[in-house]
Amino acid sequence: MNNHIWHATLVAFTVMLSVSTIGHARAHDHQRPELNSWYESLSSGKGPCCDGSDAKRVDDADWETKDGHYRARIDGEWVDVPNDAVVDGPNRAGRTMVWPYYLHGALVGVRCFMPGSMG
Repeated sequence: MNNHIWHATLVAFTVMLSVSTIGHARAHDHQRPELNSWYESLSSGKGPCCDGSDAKRVDDADWETKDGHYRARIDGEWVDVPNDAVVDGPNRAGRTMVWPYYLHGALVGVRCFMPGSMG
């Protein structure tokens, strides 16, 4: 019986370790590791943007400015970006990114938005 518990514990630990390393491997653009600390430093008026792993890249056709405010298409729906969600400073990644947040699977809002260059 003790051997079975030891085996189950070892399997659970291995799975947890694998999941934790997979999350880091997915984070933003792994082809440009020099941007890691930059991603981690990003924040808006709503707080830290996190490390980029939960950011969505936005194609040029899926964001715009309207009446002096940004809008982005997230999951097929146009969403107004609150002014305090806009990240100030240069975009070292070059691509437009949005950090949406969800509650029970439904889009609630935008935590951070970093415009790229249209064109």
